Amino acid sequence: MPEQFLPDPVMPRPARSMKERMLAGEPYLASDDELGELGLRAQDLADDYNATRSRDGSERRRLLGELLGSVGEGVEIRPPFRVDYGFNIRIGARTFANWGLVAADVAAITIGEDVQIGPNVQLLTPTHPVEPEPRRQKWEAARPITIGDNVWLGGGVIVLPGVTIGENTVVGAGSVVVRDLPANVVAVGNPASVIRTI
Repeated sequence: MPEQFLPDPVMPRPARSMKERMLAGEPYLASDDELGELGLRAQDLADDYNATRSRDGSERRRLLGELLGSVGEGVEIRPPFRVDYGFNIRIGARTFANWGLVAADVAAITIGEDVQIGPNVQLLTPTHPVEPEPRRQKWEAARPITIGDNVWLGGGVIVLPGVTIGENTVVGAGSVVVRDLPANVVAVGNPASVIRTI
């Protein structure tokens, strides 16, 4: 069992809610009632957002403000848009996301200003145990994702838990980002690797 999923045998901790454990980056059970209710709230808001008409910018802005932790001026996210909880997502000004963005925000997802996100991009913070027994018991955890200012993620890019992408970096379509990428580079492939500097 990975150390991350082992209980502390030395010092018992005061009981904490599964939400508190999740927000602290510790193993938690997503089947918890409080988390379930927060997830349903997010799904309802995302469903409402995804049902808006393209010309109804004020309603889209209102719903994003209610769904997400923070939203900068001039942000545009084309539906459909899916999240786990929404409140763990912060998006900087003038960022654009094309159709089909999935932002699994069990941990924080921070997206900078002027970011361009292609269609069907996935930002995935959740992790699960490799060992079968804790996975069978439905334990999971998460690691945050940070996308710097002026990053461009091509269509179909997948960003895995714990990754930071530096400002101005371009990630080619279909790439899978498994580790941090520095600022001012072009990266492509699975796993994504730097092919040149900008």
